[in-house]
Amino acid sequence: DGTLGYGGHSSAMMKELQGRGHLYSLDLDPIEMAKTKARLNENGFGDDIFTPIHTNFANLAEVASQHGPFDFLMADLGVSSMQIDNPERGFSYKLDGPLDLRMDPTKGESAAQRLASLEEDELISILIENSDEPYAEELAAAIRKHFWKGGKIDTTTDLRNIIDEVLEKIWAKNSKKGYNISKEDKKEEEKKTCQRVFQALRIEVNSEFDNLYSFLEALPHAMKSGGRIAILTFHSGEDRLVKKAFKAGQKAGIYSEISEEVIRPSREECFVNPRARSTKLRFAKKA
Repeated sequence: DGTLGYGGHSSAMMKELQGRGHLYSLDLDPIEMAKTKARLNENGFGDDIFTPIHTNFANLAEVASQHGPFDFLMADLGVSSMQIDNPERGFSYKLDGPLDLRMDPTKGESAAQRLASLEEDELISILIENSDEPYAEELAAAIRKHFWKGGKIDTTTDLRNIIDEVLEKIWAKNSKKGYNISKEDKKEEEKKTCQRVFQALRIEVNSEFDNLYSFLEALPHAMKSGGRIAILTFHSGEDRLVKKAFKAGQKAGIYSEISEEVIRPSREECFVNPRARSTKLRFAKKA
């Protein structure tokens, strides 16, 4: 399991193992990894079948050299629920807390620190490349102006307030041109804009695309012949990288089989777990 998280996938995989083999689960978050290990141990998954490893899945080559090659590997590229629901981590625009967004809060710059250091054109690029943000220029200009006036953006609420102000100005400007928007549509647009902005900053702070590149490059060498790979993505940028890597691998004879079309969750699954709604699954089989 390339992304241990809360341990849901790891738990399901170990049940399938039925006491045979061994599962290695990677995670970058030392805080939640310790909690998940304790939880899985309590559920009967001990050291004989389960080994958590505190590392980024970008380091798959190093892990495989010690413990591989593997029969099956999966990675869930979404943010774990326990990270989203903890206001101290800053992953959710809905909860007030420090604007952190780091998967490993013990290393690197927080989102607040990174945001304060970015030039306007850099921020525009990040918002467009990481989340296809349509209001990237307006948001970047407002954020830089806020800093120029001596303001701070230290919390999730600080950032959300600026996003709200930018949208209100855009709606007011469009209204003068005769384009009005309903309260329901405003609420939905605010939600989606916040999601895109927070996503773009999270990807930047954690170097997620660079890490995914490294992971995808290491994949073929980490798998046994006939080994299967499953990757869950949550936005188009990630999905494009996975799709491109799998197609190139199949063309090169590395993969004997790949998913021709993306696999999406059923309506029933989305009802039970609304956060699964944007999930895309792709698989590959090592030749």
